[in-house]
Amino acid sequence: MSNESSNSGFAFIAGLVVGAAVGALAGLLFAPQTGEETRKQLGDKSKEIADDLLDKFDDFKDSMADVVEEVKRGTAETLENVKKSTTELINEVKKNKAKEA
Repeated sequence: MSNESSNSGFAFIAGLVVGAAVGALAGLLFAPQTGEETRKQLGDKSKEIADDLLDKFDDFKDSMADVVEEVKRGTAETLENVKKSTTELINEVKKNKAKEA
């Protein structure tokens, strides 16, 4: 996963959450009810949105941890391949030197 696509995914989720919050706030402010009821609903919605945002952030963090693990595995495999190739090359050079001597 590229850095650009992971950033755009996070931006989309953040935009979605902000849009939902604005819509919920507008609905509450224009509803015919008392101030006390509106404040209670605002508090409830704020908590709901905050919880949702934390869940989305945890999901994002988990997916990034998976990406980091994949990169680590790929790096370890690459290093192992380079080590193997280098060892083979050194052995071939030694064998050629022994033939020349």
